[in-house]
Amino acid sequence: MSAGRLLRTVLVDDESLARSVLRQALAFHADVRIVGECGDGDEALARLPEWSPDLLFLDIHMPGLDGFELLRALETPPLVVFTTAHDQHALQAFEAQAMDYLLKPLDPARVDQALEKVRLQVAGRGHQAPTAPPSPSGLQRLIVRRGPRLVPLRVADLDWIGAEGNYVALHQGEATYLHRESLASLEGRLEPDRFLRIHRGVLVNIDRVLDLQPGPNGDAMLRLSTGATLPLSRRYKAQVRRRLAR
Repeated sequence: MSAGRLLRTVLVDDESLARSVLRQALAFHADVRIVGECGDGDEALARLPEWSPDLLFLDIHMPGLDGFELLRALETPPLVVFTTAHDQHALQAFEAQAMDYLLKPLDPARVDQALEKVRLQVAGRGHQAPTAPPSPSGLQRLIVRRGPRLVPLRVADLDWIGAEGNYVALHQGEATYLHRESLASLEGRLEPDRFLRIHRGVLVNIDRVLDLQPGPNGDAMLRLSTGATLPLSRRYKAQVRRRLAR
């Protein structure tokens, strides 16, 4: 960000304590100027044109308009960092191209991290209203826990997915993330041409398949570009061979 550029910031949250925590965390950042505060979405909709903020710290559940409804009502929405006590809206927040998604009680260190993302956005592309992404043909991202944080994980970056009871294990390189959903349910939301079912409990990203290796008794193994090898069930062998031959 160029020297002297201030981030005009508005806090929209119906909890005065949350706004107070944000004020204290933002006070350590000389490039942030809080130009307004609102306790609900309706008030924010009326006041935001007057304040012309670069950045919103925005709660989701509020009286009147909720955070998502407020954004949809704005002709030119500013950059947004969501602040909420509920983690189930994370995917929707990132689909709205939020810069970050902070869970309450707010951690000042996470506020600092969110501001770094905002600064990179402003420095790299200038402050422009985000454009809506094209409609995907299947699920594009999953929200997973990485330590105490919720982060978006691109489905295309997954190597393979394995059933783990009521969960699925998402394998990406050396990392594995648990996601609470059945394999059958997740398979129905994935791009149909990207993932192969090779076993009752395994889906594989077709772009990661290196080769098919025959095994004893008619069994076979799939070798992935990551070096992982996975058993191929005889039930799915013909189907997999057809897909790999395309």
